[in-house]
Amino acid sequence: MSAAAVGAPAAARRFPEPRGLLLAMLRVHRTALLFWLGLVAVAAGALLWGLGPGADNAWAEYRASGCGGDSPGLGCDLPGPAYGRYETVVACAAGLLAVLPVLTGAWAGGALIGRELESGTAELAWTQSVTPARWLAAKLAVPALLLVPGTLAITLLHRALWASDSHVTHVLGWREWHDDSVFEANGILATAHPLAALALGVLAGLVVRRTLPALAAAALAVTALIYVLDEVRPHLWPMPPGTLVLMHGHPASHFWPLQLVETGIVLTLAALAVAVSFALLRRRTGAAV
Repeated sequence: MSAAAVGAPAAARRFPEPRGLLLAMLRVHRTALLFWLGLVAVAAGALLWGLGPGADNAWAEYRASGCGGDSPGLGCDLPGPAYGRYETVVACAAGLLAVLPVLTGAWAGGALIGRELESGTAELAWTQSVTPARWLAAKLAVPALLLVPGTLAITLLHRALWASDSHVTHVLGWREWHDDSVFEANGILATAHPLAALALGVLAGLVVRRTLPALAAAALAVTALIYVLDEVRPHLWPMPPGTLVLMHGHPASHFWPLQLVETGIVLTLAALAVAVSFALLRRRTGAAV
């Protein structure tokens, strides 16, 4: 019996599949995991505060200043400090979702892929019980399984805030549905964008193979993607004849059609990035990926 055959069971015991690969990833990237859990907790806590005491205090302050009736007086368009706190906290919660794709792409390109290729950790894993295909699949699947429930939870809370009967939201005019951060936080794009960023980051890491350059390349690619999507969004769904053209070129009834079309584009780009990543890994390793 060859030495390789004797060593194979030991390697398998060191890297049990798939649980061992999952545990190894979580151990190596535990800082990123804790950061993600903390971000979800902060955003969820901020939105829950906005649904409850934040909105109540802002509305009480508004009414105490003599506003809130059918004919608000002068100065009612200048809310006080309680509304300022409400606006800041809720805007920050939505802002976390807005910057999440860039953070995800940068982390995926730099720490998740680029660092392991630069240090040789990936090649070491491939020589033991983890094939290149399984290694890459885990790199994509594990973060995705963590991103999806977290972003969906924040989205549901944000939609609850937006759909609430809060006077603060509707009377004081808290943002418009088509504002970029609100539009993305209120729908499935809040989940689709980070998934696309993950795929682009992984591809950047495989192409560049160095930590900091891959981080920068991924961040630039994701930023460019989000910028382009924000610019073309008003044109992704045709205007019906005779429809009043609003500031951004579409009525509120276009919210879900625009969400679905843009999500389809984003997930298609993500799938292409994943396919290219597997093809690139197969060419470089010569393995069946």
